[in-house]
Order: sequence, then C-alpha cells, then structure tokens
Amino acid sequence: MEESTVPAAPEPRRASSRWQAVSKRVLMLILHQWLLIGIGVVCVLAYFFPQVAKHGGIIRSEYSILYGVIAIIFLISGLSIPRQKLFTQLLNWRLHIVVQVISFLFIPALVLAVVHIILAGDPSGHIDRAVLAGYIFTACIPTTIASNVVMTRAAGGDDAAALVEVVIANILGPFVTAAWTVSLIPKTTEFDPWRYGGGNMGNMYKNVFQQLGLSVLLPLFVGQLVRWTWPDRTAWVLQKTKLPKWASFCMLLLIWSTFSSCFATGALQTMSTQSVIFVVLFNIALYMTLTVVCFFGARPPRFLFSCGRSEPLFRPMSPEETIAVCFCGPAKSTALGIPLLYAMWEPVDLYTNAKTSVPVLLYTTEQIAVAHFFVQMFKRWHARVAEKQDLEHGRDDGAGMDMTETSAETHGIIDDERT
Repeated sequence: MEESTVPAAPEPRRASSRWQAVSKRVLMLILHQWLLIGIGVVCVLAYFFPQVAKHGGIIRSEYSILYGVIAIIFLISGLSIPRQKLFTQLLNWRLHIVVQVISFLFIPALVLAVVHIILAGDPSGHIDRAVLAGYIFTACIPTTIASNVVMTRAAGGDDAAALVEVVIANILGPFVTAAWTVSLIPKTTEFDPWRYGGGNMGNMYKNVFQQLGLSVLLPLFVGQLVRWTWPDRTAWVLQKTKLPKWASFCMLLLIWSTFSSCFATGALQTMSTQSVIFVVLFNIALYMTLTVVCFFGARPPRFLFSCGRSEPLFRPMSPEETIAVCFCGPAKSTALGIPLLYAMWEPVDLYTNAKTSVPVLLYTTEQIAVAHFFVQMFKRWHARVAEKQDLEHGRDDGAGMDMTETSAETHGIIDDERT
C-alpha cells in the first residue's frame, strides 16, 4: 500500500508570505516610530531648504507656526480638558512649587556648575564661549509651550496640570529670565558681550505677551467655551476625528521651523566639531538627568514623607501628575527663548547671537526626540501602577467582604444559641 504524501507548498507562495510578514513588521515599526521618522524628515528639509520655514521665510513661520500651529494645539487642549480639572490644578500649590523650582532654580544651578567645570578644564576654548553663554540662557528660560502638553497627554498624564504649568511659567519667564541670565553669566572678559548686551526689552515684552495671549490663552478659552456650550457634540467630534493625535503632527512643524532658522544663519555649520558634539550629547544627558530629578521631586523617597509634619510637602503625587511634572520640568521654550535672546543682546552682532541660540534650538528639538521614548516608558509605568492599585483595592474589598461574612456568621450562631 503506497503512503499518501501531502504536496509541499510552492516555493514562490512561501516566499511571498514571508515577504508579506516582513513588510507588515516594517510598516508597524514605522507607524509606532512615525514621530522620530518625521523629525528626521523635517530636519533634512530644513537643511536643504532653510528659506522656506525660517523666521521671516517664505511661509512666515513667525506667524503661521508660532501663532497658527500653537493656537491649534491649545484649541485642542481647550476642547479636551474638563474645566473642573483646570481649576483643580490651578490651586495645586505643590505642583507649582515642584515644577517652577526645578525649571527656574535647579536647572540654572546645575548648568552653571557644568559651565564653570568646562571653563576650568578648557582654558584654550575648544568649546565655544557663545555656546556656554547660550546654555546659561537656556537654563533660565521657562518650559516649552506646546510639546510637553502633547507628550503628557500621549503618556496618559494629567494634561490639565501640564497646561496650567505652561501658562504660569511663560507669564513668569519674561520677567525672570533676563535678570537671572545676566546675573549668572561668568564675570570674565570673554563673556563681556553677554553681560553688557543692553538690548531694548520693551518690544520683546509686547511681542511675547501678545503671542501668549493670541496663541495660548485665547484658543484655550474658545475651546473651553465650545466644550461648555456643546459638551456631547464636542466629545463626539473629538472621538471621531482623533483631534488630540493631530497635536503630535503639529510638533513636527515647530521642529521644522526651529531647524530652518538654525541652518539659515549658518551658525551650526561653522561651529567647531567639539562644540557640536558637546551640545548634542550634553542635551541628551541633561534632559534624561532632569527627568529623573523631576520624577523623584514628584514622588520622593518614602522616608521623607513618613513624618506627619512633612507629609503635605513630600507626599507622592498621583501617577498622572508625576508624568506632567516629568515633561514640564526639564523642557525649555524656543517660542519665548529666541525672541528674548535677540532682544536681550540686540547690540551683539548677528553671527554671535546665532551661535548663542544653538543650545536653545538643539535642546528644544532633542527634548522632543528623547521625550518620545519617555512617553512609552511612562505609559508602561502608569499601567503597572494602576494594575497594582486595582489589586490592592480588590484585596481590600475581599478582606472587607470576608469580615462582613464572618460577622454575619457570628451573629447567626449567637441567635441560634439564644433560640
């Protein structure tokens, strides 16, 4: 009796299925990392066509992007965030202290220490002094306006907390940054151009608060008004159109404009190799270090809040608030930073100012790229914390039910004995 044999699958069909599996895997990777790929694409476009999206360029990015795109982001925030959450976070004094102290005190102190270490170890000036002055300035500017709200929402954090901190920081920034920067600039002759800039700040204040009002506060108010007037329709539109996800695409336009302005000046291309390598690597290390500091600032070690008196100050924040702190604390803003830089040091030549702006431009771009990875980390951490809390609540509920049942049985026994 002959054995029946199953014919093998044709080789072309097997190769085709293998190719489809590989293509599907590559497509999923692209979809998951689309923001990083998009950052790479807009950087290439900015390098080859800087005249398109630079400040004063073809699309007039100082209006179309710094006003239009940011206004869209905050309109979406106004439509998405319940009004009660905004009021609750506005009264959250501990959140304000943690974020603003890290942003305006801790980061300048840390960066100033690094600058003095570099000055002591680099007397020949391999690291451009304009870069060091730019870092002191970067450390003193407030948190960025748009990206940290978008990242907080993407990671499952409290976007209302992030939004409130953005508004507070950018109202304080114009008054704090200039005086704080000049007072921290090293008192040596090589830093004289930045200690005696003598720029006219009046127009800068006007432009900054005009932008804050038109691109942040007004869209936020309109979004809240629409949400309050038509709550059901607004929720339906947000769900069907996936509007919150469009805010991530808007960040690519901000990065495009930032890099176009950087490449258009030629400052980045003419800097020394040591300076460029230092800026790129230091930005990543600084952002990651500050994120860790922010995390422990929001959720300090247990021994600090074990005492009754210190509990209100050191108690752990909720996971959602912690995520907001970790994205708001380390971030810095080009929307305020670049206009403020050129206003402060208006008499300084354009090329020197362009080199001074490189730390601001690169840090704000790299922070988005690094924050993209932190979004995934914080989403997983948030899920683990929520799962642990659910288990603990379930255990507590189970214990309560057992105690109730035991009590009922005891009462039943007593009643039987009485009978």
